[in-house]
Amino acid sequence: MRLGYLLLSLLLSVIPLAAKATQQHLTITPETAGDINLMPLLYISQTQAEYFAQIRHQPDKAWHKLNDHDIKRIGARNLWLKLNISNPGSRNQRILTLANPLLDQITIYHLVNGHLKQKLKMGDSLPFGQRPLLSNLFAYPIQFKAHSEHTFYLAVESTGAIHLDIALQTPQNLTQQTESLTLLHGFQMGALAAIGIFALFIAFTTGSFSYCFYAGYVLTMTLLVASVHGFAFRYLWPNLPDIQQYIIPLLLPLVMAFALLFSEKILQLKRYSHKLLRASRGFTAIAILLSLLSPWLGYEIAIYLDILAVLLISCLLMCIAVRQAVEGHKVAKLYTIGWFSMLLGAFITSLLYLGLIALPIKPQTPVMLGLTFEVIFMAAVLAIRYSDERKSKLAIQQQALEQAERVRKIREESLRVEAQTNAKLERMVQERTLELEITLRELHEANRKLTEQTTVDSLTQVKNRNAFDKRLQAEGRLSRRQQTPMSLLMLDIDKFKAINDSFGHLAGDDILRRIALLLQNQLKRPSDLLSRFGGEEFAIILPHTSAQGAMHLAELIRQAVVDLDIKWEQQDIPLTVSIGVSAAVIESDSHPTELLEQADRALYQAKHEGRNRVCLYSPKQQTVT
Repeated sequence: MRLGYLLLSLLLSVIPLAAKATQQHLTITPETAGDINLMPLLYISQTQAEYFAQIRHQPDKAWHKLNDHDIKRIGARNLWLKLNISNPGSRNQRILTLANPLLDQITIYHLVNGHLKQKLKMGDSLPFGQRPLLSNLFAYPIQFKAHSEHTFYLAVESTGAIHLDIALQTPQNLTQQTESLTLLHGFQMGALAAIGIFALFIAFTTGSFSYCFYAGYVLTMTLLVASVHGFAFRYLWPNLPDIQQYIIPLLLPLVMAFALLFSEKILQLKRYSHKLLRASRGFTAIAILLSLLSPWLGYEIAIYLDILAVLLISCLLMCIAVRQAVEGHKVAKLYTIGWFSMLLGAFITSLLYLGLIALPIKPQTPVMLGLTFEVIFMAAVLAIRYSDERKSKLAIQQQALEQAERVRKIREESLRVEAQTNAKLERMVQERTLELEITLRELHEANRKLTEQTTVDSLTQVKNRNAFDKRLQAEGRLSRRQQTPMSLLMLDIDKFKAINDSFGHLAGDDILRRIALLLQNQLKRPSDLLSRFGGEEFAIILPHTSAQGAMHLAELIRQAVVDLDIKWEQQDIPLTVSIGVSAAVIESDSHPTELLEQADRALYQAKHEGRNRVCLYSPKQQTVT
């Protein structure tokens, strides 16, 4: 018995993938070198059980060997896989890897000698930090103890492609593979990002829509590549798995939309064919609509629609490029070569996703390679287009310089003739200018006197009623716009008629002049306006003045008039004034007139209450002294 066991162990060390009679076991030893592809050893359940307890007790006949048809499809729920591994030798360490970073959820049930040792959930529907090994791939480290039997049940759920590549790897090999893939993918994404950023800078500096759309195309595709390979989930949104669920169906049509916009500019569809231009813009709108609706369509429906859109748009662009290439468009010939790689890669990827063909590669690999080649080739096409445009601009500039030189010579000749003519005219102009200056000075003096006559009261030499009305409206607009208060003072000399009757009109005129001088001295700001309103009435406009400030000034004026010493023919003439005050922030064009009426009412109130006082207008005519 012992001898047979040793012979069996020796045989298994030479052929590590020997299976038991049931063909459900993999036997490994510490001497087993390299990685082990587990795909031929996986079994899939024929039922759709939801719970592990149901799956665990299923008979062997409920399982069958995994084939390509089982996994090369889109979307799966309650997909159960089974794997048995034996370790007859000493302790051994391996890592179980699933090389599809886009699976939504993988639940691993690890049984050792028939007992459940560990249950673990992984997938891009969970935060990245919950993975046992922080890797773009799904990796589960296993410690194989001596003489142990291990059974693995894998429950796979995903709305995307169920493309499985399950292997058993040594830590060293996994590290080397990860480094190689990271270097390869990093170079790919770095090249794409560098091209996209460079195109974006050129777009900003030149204002070229071609470079702008190309930069959008390359940068969105860079993000798509990073999402497909798992780098975006790992480094950009590791704690936001919801983004990972929708980012690919969102980016795919967006990439195609930018491709259409870029192709429209680079192939100059607006110049060559309005029908193709409308078709291109129609598909652009459809692609953008698909991108916006992808979160509500569901992953499976969105990815099928995206694949269909990619195929149609790729064929459309290929047809446009071929048509223009046949017509002799140089850029279109180069564009056709570059876009053919994209079309071929998209076609192969679509067939792989739809399960119509089987190749030993990941479904997204052909389109990623085609896109990379196409982007690099389109960069060369864009550079050629930029070079042609630059040469064309240089030729136009050269023609413009030659034309400018001809214009310069013609202008010099014209200037010479003009200088001779100007010399003759200048003497005549100088003579006429001297006469005109004399006339203008006389006219200016006459205008000044006329203006004074129309705005200044001839007796008191302060502003008249006409000037007051214009200033009132102007200050009202400023108060309304700046929301600052404006105040008005209406001042009337008490019993002025009696003074005229007693001392004569000459005495009355002298009093009006002295009162006007006193009021002018009381106003300290250049913006304040004093005017003779009519007869013995004066009006004062106080911009930026509240009711309290206006009342204070009015009281100072009243007291100054009382203290004024006026004699006429050796007789004292006692004087008092009554003042009405109104203040408000102007709210409409008619408000200044209302404010003037309010000041007049307040003046009337002051007269009514006995004269020689100051009254502030209020709706209830409350008197403030």
